[in-house]
Amino acid sequence: RWLFDQAVCTLYAFCGVLFGLCSLTSLTVLSTVCCLKVCYPAYGRCWDGFSRSHAAVLLLGVWAYALAFATAPLARWGSYGPEPYGTACCITWEASSREATLYILALFIFCYLLPCLLILVSYALILWTVRVSRRAVRQH
Repeated sequence: RWLFDQAVCTLYAFCGVLFGLCSLTSLTVLSTVCCLKVCYPAYGRCWDGFSRSHAAVLLLGVWAYALAFATAPLARWGSYGPEPYGTACCITWEASSREATLYILALFIFCYLLPCLLILVSYALILWTVRVSRRAVRQH
């Protein structure tokens, strides 16, 4: 069973969601930047390449995105609570209201489905670009 009170449960779940979303969002941004650098070499030339400020803006965006979805249950859009077995805490997946259902749906679409699709498309474009480049090198 969960050994601590509801406040610690909420903090534990919030940290798990925040860091999990930061991880997946960071991977999404990384794959997208790699795709832009490989598939569109002119990307970044107008900013004089990939700079620290560019990286800082992307990192800030990753944390803001994750923070927006992680803090939503604290603002009563969804909720945090014990997992079904009661040994840890996370998002309450059993939606008890329409708002909770919408939060879970938004979380699925914007924090799982969209990032996974962007990662898949990015790496597919990279592989396609490498394949086309290989053909071009063989022909010349």
